[in-house]
Amino acid sequence: MGKFVITTRKNGEFQFNLKATNGQVILTSEGYKTKASCLNGVESVKKNCKEEKRFDKKVASNGKPYFNLMANNGQIIGSSQMYANVVNMNNGIASVMKNAPEAPIVDQTV
Repeated sequence: MGKFVITTRKNGEFQFNLKATNGQVILTSEGYKTKASCLNGVESVKKNCKEEKRFDKKVASNGKPYFNLMANNGQIIGSSQMYANVVNMNNGIASVMKNAPEAPIVDQTV
């Protein structure tokens, strides 16, 4: 099972990474000023990841595909890594959809 890992950035902001069972990061959040906001972001991922239409597929300037998970209001909740190809990106989306809904939260900020 995957897990959400909450950490503190060097600038003091909180962020979460959704990690797959193998430990690979499959979704990363923006920086949040408070831990409570970061936890709300995790809950938003759990809610929004169930609908494939919430995944906005993109191509970076270097030609590599990636995706953003979008909230109902159009805000980006989290972003993926850059993938070598579209097949791998689609596998990443499937992994978020599978792992996020029941993923426990591991708080590494304490």
